[in-house]
Amino acid sequence: MRILQTVSVKQVLTEMSKYKLLKKYKNNKQQLKKECDQLLFEMKKLERTRKFTQTGLKTQFDKEIAMRKEKVKLIDFQIEQLDLLPIGSELHDQDIQAIIDIKVGDNWEEITKGKTIVITDGIITEIRER
Repeated sequence: MRILQTVSVKQVLTEMSKYKLLKKYKNNKQQLKKECDQLLFEMKKLERTRKFTQTGLKTQFDKEIAMRKEKVKLIDFQIEQLDLLPIGSELHDQDIQAIIDIKVGDNWEEITKGKTIVITDGIITEIRER
């Protein structure tokens, strides 16, 4: 029989991965700022046409802009934390599903412990039993 099991994937922080993460964070931040500018532009454009109620329209746009600004703050925090982390630190990257073969007589506790995959610069360097 086969079952699904969640496997944790961790990334070892190297100079290369730190650079890539920093670049990804900055790109995401820039994209969110562009979206805020676009939303402001669209709001002003719709305000001029006067086809929608002013308060409802402004509230919805303000909510969307605030949500993006909050994401920018989170990215700024992640960048600060990344700068503090020493090279060699392990960062939780993602959880994936793995198919595990089980049979009668297997130790259930060993099977349910789970596994962790450790990646260094895109290469699997270790598979750990938790």
